[in-house]
Amino acid sequence: MAIVTGQKTPDRIPPVSERSIIGWMHKNLCSSVFNSILTIVMLYIIYLTLSGVYIWGFADATFVADNRRECFDNSLEGACWAGVLAWTDNIMYGRFPREEIWRINLGGLLLVLWMAPLWMARVKGKIFIGITVVMLYPFLAGYLFSGGDKGWFMQIMVTGAIVALIANVVNMIAGLTKEQSLVQFLLGLVGQSNASDKAQRNTILGFLAAALVAVFIWQSSWNMVEVGWTKWGGLFLTLVISGVGIAASMPLGIVLALGRRSKLAVVKVLSTSFIEVFRSVPLITVLFMATTMFPLFMPDGFVLNKLVQVIIAVILFNACYMAENVRAGLQAIPKGQFEGAHTIGLGYWGTMGLIVMPQALKHMIPNIVGNFIGLLKDTTLVSIIGLFDILTMLRSISKDVPWIGLHKEPLVYGAILFFIICFSMSKYSRHLEAKLSTDNKS
Repeated sequence: MAIVTGQKTPDRIPPVSERSIIGWMHKNLCSSVFNSILTIVMLYIIYLTLSGVYIWGFADATFVADNRRECFDNSLEGACWAGVLAWTDNIMYGRFPREEIWRINLGGLLLVLWMAPLWMARVKGKIFIGITVVMLYPFLAGYLFSGGDKGWFMQIMVTGAIVALIANVVNMIAGLTKEQSLVQFLLGLVGQSNASDKAQRNTILGFLAAALVAVFIWQSSWNMVEVGWTKWGGLFLTLVISGVGIAASMPLGIVLALGRRSKLAVVKVLSTSFIEVFRSVPLITVLFMATTMFPLFMPDGFVLNKLVQVIIAVILFNACYMAENVRAGLQAIPKGQFEGAHTIGLGYWGTMGLIVMPQALKHMIPNIVGNFIGLLKDTTLVSIIGLFDILTMLRSISKDVPWIGLHKEPLVYGAILFFIICFSMSKYSRHLEAKLSTDNKS
């Protein structure tokens, strides 16, 4: 039996998703006459901007040309991307010899391979992976990039880095295939899984000693062509300076933050003074001081090249800002966490390393990543002191005879590169926050 209500039934009832979209638009875009007009005006401005960028950067742009004159012949108003494309190798690698670029690419691939297990849930020993990346990878990468004759110290460190890389790869394979750690896999390989602790320890030390000897003999015959630091440049140099700065400033910042909170007056005063001095001057001043003052404090006969001086300056400068971020995170931890750690018998370092510091760093993920992004962008300042970073390479395009006067396109290209890198870092920090539940509220 039909029930007549006297109301006309609509011909079509919008789906739930359509009703929700309409409701969202009404609430956020057209809730009043003024908001509706403002929305229309802003949409028109966005249209003009995007259409102008599309016409300049794509529709009227020139992608294939031998010089800027050919770009003008094709279009007077469009972008001349041909010059940027012709300088791609210089933008990425600077003046690094073209026949040796494979060394930079190999170093990047090794870093990806080394760090890939950090994002694999089934792989164990991730603390070991992180420590070896920070402590050993720079030596392997440094030799790949610079080449030349290796001294005994460099041979030992390169050997340790290669062994660590091999151990990391084996550990990753064992974790993915058998859900075992490297130690468990090696002990099972020789039938020592049920042996005594002493026997297992001796077995692992035997594997380590054999690997070190074999790799040392193997790599001692390496003889790569030396590439001076003056040939380094482009995005490669920018990533080297920022990467080393990020990796080294984090632990140094933690040490400075703990020193500033120390109850020992001397340690507290020295840490506070160091932090305040470096935070009170701009980075460009620190860079100039590093390149002019560092040599005065070095022993006779000990020479640091300008790149090393710049990296040290960037590390010290960024570590002071990192120290303040870490200190803010430590202050956010309730005192009950310290008291609880002491009640279960943990000392100062155990309390900090196992209880307090993990929570503090988790709270400060946005600030820490923001600091890293700022450091990446600040590395462009090294162009002022004569290093051929990506900004110098981009500006050099306009001085090249075929592309003389080409200013806008290289800088836009550089801005896009920096946006992609920084946006990726920002998105990963958000993912890390969500994974660690830093936004959860009880």
